[in-house]
Amino acid sequence: MGQKVLNLTRNYFLVTRLYKARTFSQRLRGLIGRAPLKPGEGLLIEPCRAVHTCFLSCPIDVLFYDSEKRVVALFPSLLPWRFTPFIEQAQGVLELPAGTLKISGTQIGDELGFEQD
Repeated sequence: MGQKVLNLTRNYFLVTRLYKARTFSQRLRGLIGRAPLKPGEGLLIEPCRAVHTCFLSCPIDVLFYDSEKRVVALFPSLLPWRFTPFIEQAQGVLELPAGTLKISGTQIGDELGFEQD
């Protein structure tokens, strides 16, 4: 059993296999040292208002959401060794395989749903 993330606005599953980073050390490490995310996989980092891609081997899509689970910022195909700005209203972030945001049509303002299997 696992958690899935659905873009309710677009009726599209962004994530069908969700990994979570909630402790300080988990959030600090993020995807560092892990294999690149596969389609359908995603990392939820909460709380989180900014991320970096230092030490990653490939670009990722980055989606910030607020306390109402609405998308507040998007960074498609963020290259390794980059930093996002601080997103004041963000509660958390989803890190996704590059191209997921484009394929899903995800936009700022879209509503997310978190579902259990």
